[in-house]
Amino acid sequence: MDIFLQALFIFVARITDVSIGTIKTILLVRGQRKIASILGFFEIMIYLIVLGKVIGNIDKPMLILAYCLGYASGIIVGSKIEERLSIGRLFAQVIVKEISEELVESLRGEGFGVTIFKGEGKEGASYMLNIILERRQVSKLYEIVDECDCCAFITIMDVRSSLGGYFQLKK
Repeated sequence: MDIFLQALFIFVARITDVSIGTIKTILLVRGQRKIASILGFFEIMIYLIVLGKVIGNIDKPMLILAYCLGYASGIIVGSKIEERLSIGRLFAQVIVKEISEELVESLRGEGFGVTIFKGEGKEGASYMLNIILERRQVSKLYEIVDECDCCAFITIMDVRSSLGGYFQLKK
C-alpha cells in the first residue's frame, strides 16, 4: 500500500477511534454504561488495528505523524459530535433580584419546569429558579432569561440522572 494511503488510513482511523472514545467517556460519566461499553469495543478494535500498522512501520515518520495528528483531531471531532448530539440533561439555577411573572411564564410557556425559592443574598432578598432541562434547550433558556432579566445570574450543571418532575414531551 502506498505510504500516503497508509497515512490517510491511520489519520482517519485515529479520528474515528478517538471520537468514539470521547463520546464513550461522556456517556459513561452520564451513567449510560451499556452504550459506552459497546462503543468501547469498537474504539479499542480500531485502535489495535491502527497501532499494529504504525508499530509494524515504526521507521516511517509520516505514519507516526498521521497517528498523532489523527489523535489530536479526534478529540476535536469527538467533542463536536457530542455537542451536536446534546445527550443528557442539565440543572440550571437562575438567580434574580425580583421575581418576574413574565420570566416564569415565558419559561413555563416554552415547556420548562420551574421551581422557585426565596433566599437571602449579600444585597438582600433574591429568588432562585431551579430548572432541569435537556442539553439542547440551553440556548433557549439563555434567550428567555436575557429578554426578561439581563442581570440574572445563571449556573448550569450536568445531571447524571433524574426521576419524576415536569418535562416537555419530545416531539
